[in-house]
Amino acid sequence: MDENTTPKHIYEIEAECPHTGARAGYLHTGHGTIPTPVFMPVGTRASVKGVSMRELDELGANIILGNTYHLYLRPGHETIARFGGLHGFSSWSKPILTDSGGFQVYSLAESRRITEDGVEFRSVLDGSRHFLSPEYSIEIQYALGADIIMAFDECAASWYSESEARFSTDRTHRWLDRSIAAHERLSAIHGRKPLLFSIIQGGIFPELKKESARYCTQSRTDGIAIGGDLRIETDPEFSYGLIDTFMSMLPREKPRYFMGVGAPDNLVESVARGVDMFDCVYPTRMARHGVALSRHGNIRIASARYRESREPLDPRCDCFVCRTYSRGYLRHLLNVGEQLGASLVSYHNLYVLLKLARDMRKAIVDGVFPEFLETYRRERRLYEITA
Repeated sequence: MDENTTPKHIYEIEAECPHTGARAGYLHTGHGTIPTPVFMPVGTRASVKGVSMRELDELGANIILGNTYHLYLRPGHETIARFGGLHGFSSWSKPILTDSGGFQVYSLAESRRITEDGVEFRSVLDGSRHFLSPEYSIEIQYALGADIIMAFDECAASWYSESEARFSTDRTHRWLDRSIAAHERLSAIHGRKPLLFSIIQGGIFPELKKESARYCTQSRTDGIAIGGDLRIETDPEFSYGLIDTFMSMLPREKPRYFMGVGAPDNLVESVARGVDMFDCVYPTRMARHGVALSRHGNIRIASARYRESREPLDPRCDCFVCRTYSRGYLRHLLNVGEQLGASLVSYHNLYVLLKLARDMRKAIVDGVFPEFLETYRRERRLYEITA
């Protein structure tokens, strides 16, 4: 597909599970079609930490992310644009999604000031002052050449009161309207129209989440993301319950993207509720801390218990790392600070999530997702009991 054209049907559903919300589909973009469900590795600074573009392709990644905030600061979106966007800059030929920078600005609570116009913040690099508005965020993402761009939003933190969350969410909706207008204007100028996703906010309040879901559903965007500082890691059942309150409101014909989700359990349970897309730094961050992922539970490979272990990293995994290296060797690399150790475990962790997404997709298409889900839950419980 020509990258300057927008497909007539952006998202096509191939199969749906009649017993759960799970679905398998195809998301069409300017740089290729993405089978869903899909996990998207995060390339914060135009690079997935410790993993090359060749390895990402080898792993079967169909899309990666770029970080608007960090790339704006260094090397600058104008510089990247002169390389032909992130695709030319990083030598990645498949689709790219860029975030809006909103979450990074949210995380800089000590050095930013939010107004109706946008967010003024201090650079983490040199302390210089910058201003990011909905219009400028969309402009930067256009310069980065992304296939999927995100509307600029304000993340409503889990500790916000309901009144604070409402004020924040209402402003996010106004910023969404401005993001849509900027997207239309820049599309006319550049002759290229990347997909634009809106983001559901509302904090941890069910009625606010539903209001935001309704607003995003009625907007002229190509997909809908689930945002906000949810308790997905500390209280997953609360987060799933919150998602359940509005998931049925989302249009069937648009892709659904749960932002910042990367633990295997969270992927499986979210797919069962009808989510199509995920991203997170979790697999590479955990690798740098000596933790390998598996469907059955995390493996703390840096532990002393593996010092002389000749077992593969995960005996049930068939990735290159598990077929080649022992736990004892990987533990040694991590404990002496060799970069190769984190890179190899990162490769394995990404393989686990990418294959999990592919296996869920196959189970949905084959009509056996409920059996897949039950087996996954049973084996996970067994691991927790025996670990």
